[in-house]
Amino acid sequence: MKYDYLIVGAGFAGSVMAERLASQLNKKVLVVEKRNHIAGNAFDEYDEHGILVHRYGPHIFHTNSKEVFDYLSQFTQWVPYEHKVLAKIGDELYPIPINRLTINKLYNLNLKTDEEVKNYFESVKEKRFPILNSEDIIVNQVGKDLFEKFFKHYTKKQWNLEPNELSPSVCGRIPVRTNDDCRYFTDKYQFIPKDGYTKMFEKILNHKNIEVILNTDYKSIINTMKFDKMIYTGPIDYFFDYKFGKLPYRSIRFEFRNLPQAQFQETAQINYVDNLVEFTRVIEHKLLSQQNSGTTTISFEYPQKEGEPFYPVPTEENRNKYLQYKKEADKNNQIIFCGRLAEYQYYNMDQVVANTLKIFENEVK
Repeated sequence: MKYDYLIVGAGFAGSVMAERLASQLNKKVLVVEKRNHIAGNAFDEYDEHGILVHRYGPHIFHTNSKEVFDYLSQFTQWVPYEHKVLAKIGDELYPIPINRLTINKLYNLNLKTDEEVKNYFESVKEKRFPILNSEDIIVNQVGKDLFEKFFKHYTKKQWNLEPNELSPSVCGRIPVRTNDDCRYFTDKYQFIPKDGYTKMFEKILNHKNIEVILNTDYKSIINTMKFDKMIYTGPIDYFFDYKFGKLPYRSIRFEFRNLPQAQFQETAQINYVDNLVEFTRVIEHKLLSQQNSGTTTISFEYPQKEGEPFYPVPTEENRNKYLQYKKEADKNNQIIFCGRLAEYQYYNMDQVVANTLKIFENEVK
């Protein structure tokens, strides 16, 4: 059989592109996925205790884009959910992102207004110019002590690099607040798919023009398949057989445990920001899906070098290596590279969807 498009990867970029091609352009699409499931790192499933778990860490959908929200709403109903994160230092828990409550509890202060918190930050921050790395961006906002307590060790555990070796974008993703808003995100739309992400992906890919093959490396079938064009959402360096060297990623090892109690911790996510433990955070999964059950399933996250690629490592050297691959990719107009791995870019879920819809409109349609 001949396909109009071969799509490599069944995560957000590949699945959204497949759906658009099939439903809008009536194209025949083959989606090839090397893992044994669709939905990429957003994959979720019920464990043996009946609790919906996010197998690759918590995925919280949040966006300010009505277009993205409306698009995905075709394939799922939603449950409102506002993510809250606490940081554990010693035996104490503090709201993160850093806000007025964090400062008051940590330093035993009684700051009451945004202005007072702003003045506090002004009094402790160190002027860094130019901002060259992740240490600069935080110290420039909140000073050395808060940087060392909340960012330094967590970042080192997560990336195995010091904050001053990482692009400002890494720690710069986390806001610093002067109010007492404890929500992790402030976007207009904050939800979890009612039946989970995997079910949403099943609906996205449920079209007569779409065929999905799992457990298959596209390189093992590419010479036997007939197709006109390719959408590639896998690691760009793998596509080119690592000709310019490997692009590094951080991966995570997950340790799941079911506990015979109704609830384990105060909130769905607690970050362990000191260096007393190896794991970075503990997730309580039923607090994400808001299920009722007599037991609870938690997961510990241990960052590591090898394993499924999660996070591109944003350093200057890696960026330059990626640009060599991009230059090579740009020479071939029969293949479109899109998504987190193909663009070596840390995208949120809504950003991947927005980007894929944009590429479809501008480059494919």
